[in-house]
Amino acid sequence: MPPAPTPAHLTEKAASAAVASAPRHAAPAPAPRRARTWRLVTPWLFLLAPLALLITFTYAPIANMVAYSFTDWDGVSPELHYTGVENYTEIFTREDLFQVFFVSGYYLVASAIQIVAALYFATILSFDVRLRNFFKGVLFFPSLVNGVAIAFVFLYFFQDGGTFDTVLGLFGYHTDHAWLGTPASANVSLAGVSVWRYLGMNFVLFLGAIQSIPGELYEASALDGANRWHQFRHIILPGIKPVLTLTVILSVSGSLSAFEIPYIMTGGATGTETFVIQTVKLAFQFNKTGLASAAAVVLLLIILLVTWVQRRLVPDERVDLV
Repeated sequence: MPPAPTPAHLTEKAASAAVASAPRHAAPAPAPRRARTWRLVTPWLFLLAPLALLITFTYAPIANMVAYSFTDWDGVSPELHYTGVENYTEIFTREDLFQVFFVSGYYLVASAIQIVAALYFATILSFDVRLRNFFKGVLFFPSLVNGVAIAFVFLYFFQDGGTFDTVLGLFGYHTDHAWLGTPASANVSLAGVSVWRYLGMNFVLFLGAIQSIPGELYEASALDGANRWHQFRHIILPGIKPVLTLTVILSVSGSLSAFEIPYIMTGGATGTETFVIQTVKLAFQFNKTGLASAAAVVLLLIILLVTWVQRRLVPDERVDLV
């Protein structure tokens, strides 16, 4: 015999009673205000020391340098006078102050040669070649040597009757040319030293970027009939584009601010004075700290402008080769 039908209102009451008797899970209590505060403050506590050092030794000196660039301070006297944009006007109107930027052209050309050579050696040594670890060490070794030591070594290397003349004599070429005695040969020699010194660092950057590319891409391209040039053009270059862009920016900024090697080897003589050497002389030799500060600000703005232009011409793009 089938059960008698249950009235609708009794069914609704039973359902309501079941819901009411069911155990309720309490909503998670919000985190205490103190815990939330610590959560927000903790990252800044870790950043406190680095930010303090950065502000103290970077941004505060830059702010002082900008302030001094509008004065006639000599770097010694406690008194200084506001001169407006007179220092900047002098920099852009005196030919002897601004023409030193033409010396940077030698270092720009040397940077291009250095990048091409570093990329070439990194590409060759990223594949399985004989004695590649030995050549990696040879190329990177100059980056481990102090720049002052390198400058003194090459100072004797290029002197009259020095190592360079001796090597040329072995090949039957004898000359009494003073390699650091004329502006052209001196700047070419100094730029060549910078290539030798910084080649290894760019080589390591390129090598690491190339080796991060998946090996399956080379195997797949080889099955499709691609040779080494095709792999370099379509796999390696796109894969290392961010590193290549960074290297170009660093090389250009380093060319504009060359100092260590020319200062030690020639002291800026024979037409080898760079913008930084000139700024140092203005500040510490001629006691024109205000003018030197203006020159440093101009150099900083030029480097920032060149970097911005490069970033606009070659923007960052996500590279996905797989």
